[in-house]
Amino acid sequence: MHHQLRKQQRAIADAEARELLQRGEYGILSTCGPDGQPYGIPLSYCLVDGAIYFHCAMAGHKLENLGADPRVSFCVVGKTEVLSEQFATRYESVVVFGRAVEVFEAEKQLALEGLLAKYSPGYLVEGRRYIVAQAGQARVFRVAIDKISGKARR
Repeated sequence: MHHQLRKQQRAIADAEARELLQRGEYGILSTCGPDGQPYGIPLSYCLVDGAIYFHCAMAGHKLENLGADPRVSFCVVGKTEVLSEQFATRYESVVVFGRAVEVFEAEKQLALEGLLAKYSPGYLVEGRRYIVAQAGQARVFRVAIDKISGKARR
């Protein structure tokens, strides 16, 4: 699996790509169905120990796809600005390739707390209570980063 950037001058360093991944608000998770049909879905995520974590319902299209093929692509777009007069756009983006693996118990708890810290930092106490109440209603997955590729025009 070799993914080459067409415009090498737009490539950003790994560390910068990881930083964008860290601060991204949401990402698009792309999976493939048993019939080869691609499926992309926006989701909340967090980065813990260099891996991407996301949570989802107990069943659904995304889960069926991951059951058939755990390989995923995950894309985050940072700041963008249309430059009308230049027929161009300023942007920054990162694409990750990896495999989604369901996590349980301590690792699941760590991921849910990571999501809480990212999206509701002012409500950690209430959030932990919510996790305890809702954990049984959610599944959590880790995507270890096999390859990361960032691009930017600034």
